[in-house]
Amino acid sequence: MADDNELTLKDPAAGKKKKLIMVVALAVIVLGGGGAGAWLMLSGGDKAAEASAEGKDAQPKEMAPQPSLYVGMPRPFVFNVSGGQRDRLVQIKIQLMVRGAADETLAKQNIPLIEGTLLRVFSAATSEQLTTFEGKEKLRKDSLEESRRVLNDLVSSPVIEQVLFTGFVMQ
Repeated sequence: MADDNELTLKDPAAGKKKKLIMVVALAVIVLGGGGAGAWLMLSGGDKAAEASAEGKDAQPKEMAPQPSLYVGMPRPFVFNVSGGQRDRLVQIKIQLMVRGAADETLAKQNIPLIEGTLLRVFSAATSEQLTTFEGKEKLRKDSLEESRRVLNDLVSSPVIEQVLFTGFVMQ
């Protein structure tokens, strides 16, 4: 019986020591694995990325998105729209969103063409259409599509990513 008492007294201390050893061993394994993974990613990943980029003629660099740039129209658009009871006067201020300096330059060079296209689209609208959010959004989309079409015909690039209304007044 004395042996049984000695074992039961030693078991709790021995169990705590075994748990501590297991936790320390597990921590060493996890930290070692993390360190090895970080070393592999930091040292071997750069060479593999460079080799794949050279093999593909650096095509992924061209796929990176260009920064957004904004080209403001020099003056607001002022035009008449027909309405059910009377004609109304509309004033719209516009900014064009383009991607990259090349598209910004093309947009600035073709501002008279863009202004004429936008004015043609705007003058086809009615006052009933412009009183609703959906009508304004349709006008914005129509002006974007038409501007892109005209610029694509001229310079073989759509140039404009978005047409933004920065001011809209209807009297």
